[in-house]
Amino acid sequence: MTQTRTTETRTAETHTTGTWPYLQVHQSRTQEPTAYAYKLAATLEEVFTVEGHELSDVVRGLNARKVHTPEGEPWTEESFRAEMKRLGA
Repeated sequence: MTQTRTTETRTAETHTTGTWPYLQVHQSRTQEPTAYAYKLAATLEEVFTVEGHELSDVVRGLNARKVHTPEGEPWTEESFRAEMKRLGA
């Protein structure tokens, strides 16, 4: 169900702004996020805000905040790309 809205609102059916429908929040994921995924997402938001959007900025920001790979290793550009692919980002 698509609804036309003038303000950004959310329903269980479809998210729309104006007349353009967008994905539902949970439509593109295959499972519930883990605690690790939530922590990574929150830290990435902070890194994007403070450090920047370049891959080198992201890797440096994650490592500075001690948010490491699932294996507990510091991030590299290659490991970050691989993890984003694994998570479907």
